[in-house]
Amino acid sequence: MRNRIIVLVATELVAMAYSIATDAVDYSKGIFFVNEDWYGHQNSSVNFLVPDDPDGDFWHYRVIRQENPGMELGCTNQFGALWNGKLYFISKQEKDPGANISGGRITVADASTMKIIHQQERIDPSGAQCDGRAFVGVDEHKAYISTSNGVWIFNTDKNLIIGQIAGTSNPNAGSDDKPNTDPTGALYHGQCGTMILASGKVFVAHQQYGLLVIDSVADNVTDIISMDVVQEGAGIGAMVRSKDGDIWLSVAKNRQGTGAFLNYIVRVEPESLNYEIIEISADMYPPGNSWYAWTPDAFVASSVQNCLYWKGGPNRWFTGSIIYKYDIDTRTQSVFVNLEDDPDDWKLYGCSLGVDPISDEVYMSLYHNFGTPVYIVRRYDADGKKIRDYEMIQNYWFPSHLLFPQQPEASSIDSITADTISLSYSGDMLHIMGAEGLDCSVYNMQGRRLCYFIVESEKSSVTLSLSSGIYLVKVGNVTQKIAI
Repeated sequence: MRNRIIVLVATELVAMAYSIATDAVDYSKGIFFVNEDWYGHQNSSVNFLVPDDPDGDFWHYRVIRQENPGMELGCTNQFGALWNGKLYFISKQEKDPGANISGGRITVADASTMKIIHQQERIDPSGAQCDGRAFVGVDEHKAYISTSNGVWIFNTDKNLIIGQIAGTSNPNAGSDDKPNTDPTGALYHGQCGTMILASGKVFVAHQQYGLLVIDSVADNVTDIISMDVVQEGAGIGAMVRSKDGDIWLSVAKNRQGTGAFLNYIVRVEPESLNYEIIEISADMYPPGNSWYAWTPDAFVASSVQNCLYWKGGPNRWFTGSIIYKYDIDTRTQSVFVNLEDDPDDWKLYGCSLGVDPISDEVYMSLYHNFGTPVYIVRRYDADGKKIRDYEMIQNYWFPSHLLFPQQPEASSIDSITADTISLSYSGDMLHIMGAEGLDCSVYNMQGRRLCYFIVESEKSSVTLSLSSGIYLVKVGNVTQKIAI
């Protein structure tokens, strides 16, 4: 054991020295791997992979620490998000018990430099128990942060928590005296998890209530879809949004965080809230779920194909070695990669699975077992053919979330101007030309958003049931007044 520790330390010192000596990293071209890291020993970390580096310099380790000497993330950081030029990292606690530096439950960094802009130890301003889970950007001034006790509104201009959304809190919070690290405590039976912004609403996975629907302007819960619609006592797992705009939910067998699942997934249409319950074949597995030690889950969507990917296994979240691909258009499930056939006995760790939004290639973090600090990242093409492995320095990384800075340019959103977009109104119809794929919002003159949708085609018409007056229509980066 002593020899292993010496090797680990020496390897990490070499990696740190190498990282300091290298030139500035272009953080717009690569993949961020957010790591839980080694609980009980050190705070969480972020590694950056440049998969096609011509010189083979693929890995840049612990980039937050490298770019911010003397500063670190918090403890068990499971989630990161890119929003309006910034990176938002959400940790469960502000400091690992074995770390020397206190980070934060919320860390905000410049996405191009990794320089930390803001950190804060607490999410609940009162100081009450409230551990971080996920983040979703709402608009240029506001975001939501989900936690072990509700969803909180975060002012992104001032980097300030300004309140909790009523109806999202944990009904079990404070009902026992177990510490926040004990997954058997009441804290872990009414958490909020993954969140998605769609159709002017934010959808939230709530461990006890199911799918919460929040008006993203009024900041209040408008609808709840209980997983009792699947089976009495069922709970929600995680959720993703597919290329066609629908939201997909995994289903937990119960609400106690045991990791057990039901053989279903649920499709929700975000505008109407209509849902469809889809049964998974008995000879395959649905997405796993993790509430007892929350993670975003290995449940992701392609931006190129209308399909989903997930990890499935015989009973619990950690047992899955099979990666499935689900074709939404044909409603068919197939095995994408079966790691049980891997001759080197690699397994997918946790939720560390992601799809490149441009190349449609699939990346995943692989490991052997919990007691071995050996990890690689494997890259597959869209057909499940292995492209290559990326070896890593030894460390108990326990990787979590993948972030892809580069986004598709097919819609040419940044290049659209008022000259290329045409808006007109007649009868009850708003007519839009030249804005396919863009977000469209309609506001009254007091600034309240009245409706939101995505422009579906080059020539699109949408019914607006509004009283006579002057309104603002924002399409992409173009805003125009219309008279009704």
